Amino acid sequence: MTTMLNVKDLRAYYGQVQALHGLNFSLNEGSLTTLLGANGAGKTTTLRAICNMVRSTGAIEFEGKPIGTRSTENVVRLGIAHVPQGRGTFTNMTVEENLQLGAISRADKKAIGGDIERMYEHFPVLKQRYTQQAGTLSGGEQQMLAVARALMLRPRLMLLDEPSFGLAPLIVRDLFRILGKINREEKVTILVVEQNAQLALELADQAYVIETGRIVMSGNAKDIANNEDVRKSYLGY
Repeated sequence: MTTMLNVKDLRAYYGQVQALHGLNFSLNEGSLTTLLGANGAGKTTTLRAICNMVRSTGAIEFEGKPIGTRSTENVVRLGIAHVPQGRGTFTNMTVEENLQLGAISRADKKAIGGDIERMYEHFPVLKQRYTQQAGTLSGGEQQMLAVARALMLRPRLMLLDEPSFGLAPLIVRDLFRILGKINREEKVTILVVEQNAQLALELADQAYVIETGRIVMSGNAKDIANNEDVRKSYLGY
């Protein structure tokens, strides 16, 4: 399989504090990979480092080209969409305005309307709320809007940070079902950071486990799910 993202010896810093200690991992094109770990393990920092939102060293290659020195804006223009923890919608804008904003850097303006309708097919509740301000949506609806807005970029790679955070279990399952469908049908490569380890491992092809800024385990998601240490630490049995 073709490697889409290749990360070597990634180290990241907040001031004088080192948060990542030499991470090495890769994502295959079309894969769905999960990064598991406790709070403070370095999951969010990993996503931020890929997007050059935090000071880091090491090598990051996207489709064979180094991106470590690119600005965050230029990383996005390459086709890497980042959905941060906390949803990050523009609360004073309507649902449809948020979707339009997701496509602001695209050159193919004529295709944007069709893509908005495609987002409404993925997330029918957004169609019902398209004139509503994003800040008035429920938490689950805001998360769906954040994912849909990222997809409006037509990304090759999507980075998702704790998409289940604060959501009811039924909404989480529905969201993950949609993510799996997008991965399979639209061939969007996905890296999802998630504390709901059981659901993430059910969804993913590959998995990495990070502890205190270091990857301590990697492999097929099913194999990781069956690992005794993972079951005790992250699955609760």
